Amino acid sequence: MSARGGEPPRGEVPSPERNRERVGSRAWGRSADLAMGARFAVTGGREGWVRTTLTAVGVGLGVALLLLCAAMPTVFASRSKVEDARYADVYAQTVPPKADNTLLVADADTTWHDDDVQGLFLEPEGARAPLPPGVDRFPGKGEMVVSPALRDLLDSDDAKLLRERLPYKITGTIGERGLIGSHELAYYAGASGLTLSDASLVTRLTEFGTPDAAPEKTDPVLLLMIAVVFVVLLTPVAVFIAAAVRFGGERRDRRLAALRLVGSDRGMTRRIAAGEALAGSLLGLAVGTGFFLLGRQKLGSGELLGVSVWPSYLDPAPALAALVVVAVPVSAVLVTLLAMRGVVVEPLGVVRAAQQGRRRLWWRLLPPLAGLAMLYPMIGQGHKNGDFNQYLVIGGVLLLLTGVTALLPWVVETVVGRLGKGPLSWQLAARRLQLSSGTAARMVNGIAVAVAGAIALQMLFSGTQSQYTENTGMDPGRVQMQVDFSSPRPLSGVEREFAGAKGVRTAVALARSQYGDAPRNPENSEGLTVGDCAALRELAALPSCKDGDVFVTRTRSGYTDPDNSAEIALLKPGRQLYVDPSVDGPERGLEVPWTVPANIRVVNARKDSLQAYTSLLVTPAALPAAAAPAVFSDGVYLRLDPSVPDSREYVRNVAARIDPLARTFGWTAAQENHRYASIRTGLFVGSAFVLALIGASLLVSQLEQLRERRKLLSALVAFGTRRRTLSMSVLWQTALPVGLGLVLATTVGVALGAVLLKMTRTPVIMDWANVLAMTGVGAAVVGMVTLLSLPPLLRMMRPAGLRTE
Repeated sequence: MSARGGEPPRGEVPSPERNRERVGSRAWGRSADLAMGARFAVTGGREGWVRTTLTAVGVGLGVALLLLCAAMPTVFASRSKVEDARYADVYAQTVPPKADNTLLVADADTTWHDDDVQGLFLEPEGARAPLPPGVDRFPGKGEMVVSPALRDLLDSDDAKLLRERLPYKITGTIGERGLIGSHELAYYAGASGLTLSDASLVTRLTEFGTPDAAPEKTDPVLLLMIAVVFVVLLTPVAVFIAAAVRFGGERRDRRLAALRLVGSDRGMTRRIAAGEALAGSLLGLAVGTGFFLLGRQKLGSGELLGVSVWPSYLDPAPALAALVVVAVPVSAVLVTLLAMRGVVVEPLGVVRAAQQGRRRLWWRLLPPLAGLAMLYPMIGQGHKNGDFNQYLVIGGVLLLLTGVTALLPWVVETVVGRLGKGPLSWQLAARRLQLSSGTAARMVNGIAVAVAGAIALQMLFSGTQSQYTENTGMDPGRVQMQVDFSSPRPLSGVEREFAGAKGVRTAVALARSQYGDAPRNPENSEGLTVGDCAALRELAALPSCKDGDVFVTRTRSGYTDPDNSAEIALLKPGRQLYVDPSVDGPERGLEVPWTVPANIRVVNARKDSLQAYTSLLVTPAALPAAAAPAVFSDGVYLRLDPSVPDSREYVRNVAARIDPLARTFGWTAAQENHRYASIRTGLFVGSAFVLALIGASLLVSQLEQLRERRKLLSALVAFGTRRRTLSMSVLWQTALPVGLGLVLATTVGVALGAVLLKMTRTPVIMDWANVLAMTGVGAAVVGMVTLLSLPPLLRMMRPAGLRTE
């Protein structure tokens, strides 16, 4: 006779077949428990669907952002591939000879307000000339093919000045293969008569694309920034997903208590809870994939902070996408099982609602301390001691940030446990927080982690900014724009063109040439600058000046002969010199004789001289008329009228009319490293997405909390509690954990930022204004979420909410 429970009689050894049957039945039972939990997630009427929907939306928002991050390697690779494929080096040192497969190209970039417009002039020299990517035929002279964004811009009413600058007929559109983003402004214009010269931005090529070259080594500090940016942006996403799978935890535990009452054991209840979490996470994966596909199309047709991509670029890397698909359900199950360890589900209720022991602090300090220990070996490494260990950097930053999630529940419990007396709304909020401080902390964890990471990154970028910012020596208060021409221009014509341009207050035009002490291959040769008296006063301190005067500066910066004694000795009055002497080579100079006038004067160069490479200053009448062809415009320096909104566009139009290849650029006192600027732009773009996720997830979490307390709110209103009191209590329940979370986030963020600065060998200087600004952004997001949750809160505070079926 068999023993109870199917056990074999005492003394009988079970057969292998019997063991396999028992193992199979046990596995089948566990699978059935998981399936039951999944059914609970999608059944149970309206309450069940609302709970599952909130979980799916919360997890889906995080999954969408994770898939977006998984697509970043593809985005970077695709953009680099396009840039490499269309590259044309107009500064190439070696130029191939003219042939049937060659093409003349000229750099014709311009700027429209703050947006760069990429442009090339194309002149094929044979039937097999290479086409640029994205173009199926060459535009003819006076024609151009444009990007879709540039076509839309030129068709708009606001681009009249740009249409004047690009007066070519549009005959086609550049395809996706030739553009790095859907909103890139680019064009190819047909040209004729392009010539190769040292001064021109024209080259000849046989194919587009970058030559094979060794990759440029990236600064270790910039690599550190990239690693920290990714960890800081992704950690809040993981925290929000972990919080989303626990939506409806109190109702779930009450259901599990009912199951215990009908005979399920503790292991079965845990498996049922795991199945429910698994189903919600799988639905979240589906919802997140839908969000990602919708966002993929929107991002492909939009632009954020000047960055745009094509939808095809936003394909997640297969390995990373698979990691997301596996990690999210597994994490959901693990988080649920971990949460169940602190809950005792009994047939008559959930013991969690009873008095619990205080949370312990010691183990909560271990993650941040371990993170500091991982980062400590790299302190003082800086730029010159090799790359930072990426595993230690990622692990250390991750542990410090996740330490916020471990410390925050203890901080909230400790503080709210000591809250004293106050108004009724305060007492309601305090009592609620004392009963469920863990839930309140869980809702704030994500925003606290995001703020801590933002503060650390802000400190790192602010502290290292001076290392990646170069002083240009330019004074934008003195000159706002400069124009450089691609080929020699008559000085008088340049002055007339720019002096009459709209929005230009002053135009300082300068020209230059060469002189020597012999007509051919002179032993001593120097440069000279030609300009009127007003222009020369921008270079040197002139006591008096009239047309026909000649000056030589006593001082020059950046030369081995700072007092310029050698050139002053060369320029003796009455000495025979030659303007534009010839040197060995295919081209000959004009070799115009010039006698140094007796009225030449030695003056001091200005410390803020517009140029420092020539010291002989000559007014136009002091040179022989025969030397005029050898004097070419060196550029134009412009002071603009700030009251004219489009003054820079008028200047660019004048420059393009004089010389389509002219380069125009604004003066700035400092110039940032382009890699540093790109990383910072990427941080801003990523932060925008993370902030959107934070706001949406907090709103979903707030609605879930309100839904859990709907009957309680209705009961309080039915007993006569004022709605204003309840609204203020809900506000306090949000504000207190948020305030504590932001204080903790500021502490951890400042500590992490200080360690990162020490690692880069940068002095730790606190910019409290920016730190408070980061904290204020987090508080503003929470405040916006609170305002959006007020309408559903008011709807729930009705006695009718006590009705049930």
